[in-house]
Amino acid sequence: MDKDEQWLLEEKYAGQGAPAYEVDKKRLASGEPLGYVIGSQPFLNLKIHLDSKPLIPRPETEWWTDQLITSLREQAGRQLRFLDLCAGSGAIGCAVLAQLPNARVYFGDSDPAHEATILKNIHENSLDGSRASVGIGDLFKPFTDMRFDVIAANPPYIPTSRTLPASVADHEPALALFAGEDGLAIIRRIAQGLSRHLTDNGIAWIECDRTHADSARQLFEDLGFSVEVRPDQYDVPRIIVVSRP
Repeated sequence: MDKDEQWLLEEKYAGQGAPAYEVDKKRLASGEPLGYVIGSQPFLNLKIHLDSKPLIPRPETEWWTDQLITSLREQAGRQLRFLDLCAGSGAIGCAVLAQLPNARVYFGDSDPAHEATILKNIHENSLDGSRASVGIGDLFKPFTDMRFDVIAANPPYIPTSRTLPASVADHEPALALFAGEDGLAIIRRIAQGLSRHLTDNGIAWIECDRTHADSARQLFEDLGFSVEVRPDQYDVPRIIVVSRP
């Protein structure tokens, strides 16, 4: 039994074999990601359900979300308006809800199917739903003229020409992965809308492709923002941190 089969057995079947477990083993063998087979993914001590098949949260995203939350704890004395943009499962925003009681968290995604998943992740993790709102629509559109102290986004950023492993390409949503020939189509649009939705002292953390981190930085610098490119836990350029100068 390999480690994925062992984790499946323990996490979904409490260590007890069953006919359904044999079916799920075949799903794993076909290349379906473990998170979809189990139905959830751990993320900063939360159980993130994946009912609507959003992008599965990656360790890199978990790592920088933890870094962001740590930095925001220094602002515990003031209320924060936080936007999880391109939210998918809502993992980032749920982690903020769990760890920052001073944050009002908004989740934004273009896929209506993900709304129920986000609400389930809030409820099933016993988070404070009174501090959460979900907006469905294209990028900032659901939030009209709202401005946020913190915007966090893991948008689609993979160039369409790149070949991905079959376990990703055949199962995870293309709309959450690919973003034009240079992988910057969505980040470019975020850059164009950011000034209208970021407070004067606000900050945005945006995940990007390692090969286009400098290009992503230039997009925001050209619009007058201050930008820092930060590495992930593997020392790979992964996050651009954007603020007003």
